[in-house]
Amino acid sequence: MRKKIVAGNWKMNQDFTSGTALFSEVLTMVQDEVLGSQQVIVCPPFIHLNALAQLAKQTPNVAIGAQNCHQAAAGAYTGEVSASMIQSVGAEYVILGHSERRQYFAESDAQLADKVNAVLENGLNPIFCIGETLQERESGNFFEVLKTQLEGGVFHLSADAFSVIVLAYEPVWAIGTGLTASPAQAQEVHAFIRSLLVAQYGAAVAQSTSILYGGSCNPKNAAELFSQADIDGGLIGGASLKSRDFVDIVKAFNT
Repeated sequence: MRKKIVAGNWKMNQDFTSGTALFSEVLTMVQDEVLGSQQVIVCPPFIHLNALAQLAKQTPNVAIGAQNCHQAAAGAYTGEVSASMIQSVGAEYVILGHSERRQYFAESDAQLADKVNAVLENGLNPIFCIGETLQERESGNFFEVLKTQLEGGVFHLSADAFSVIVLAYEPVWAIGTGLTASPAQAQEVHAFIRSLLVAQYGAAVAQSTSILYGGSCNPKNAAELFSQADIDGGLIGGASLKSRDFVDIVKAFNT
């Protein structure tokens, strides 16, 4: 059975004090209210990783992830953080290929493949993001865009190496634009992604890979989205900064 996952991406928000308080609220709510076996992952800025990983130790279904890492093991890369550094402070996941990293920092598929390798070499689990822009969606070429991102970023891996990958589909056109991807549209793309996994790695790997939806998921639409056959959870942005909203999204799996 595929793991059900709700991951919160805090992006560049929360100083140390407010972030610790927010995470403490989330932990208490998860412990008191979450009934299922869904995995909760919180991905804060680097400054929080060690402290939040220590807080999460006593809650088995809560893990910490970073929002990015550098592909090199070490070196003269001022301002960067390596996968081994992330692993050393107790984090377990790393978001890679997020649309904002692709757009604002011009991260290429080749660079992301190197980052994936670095993360795996350090025993961490990549949350690998793919998604199309509004222009790509309207052109009708979005399936090919998604296929290219997967081929360039993760399909170089063996089936065994790929087995720890979590995928996240971000319809970039539906994030902060006022447009919304319907559950049917989201399911269509998730089913397509899974079909690519079948072709690349076989049915067993495809059916065990969790694919998250990352397009403005909130407490009101989470249950309907998560009820779709190929949607295994969410990569949550803004709603992850509100403990009540975030945990209510997690609780969409309670039923």
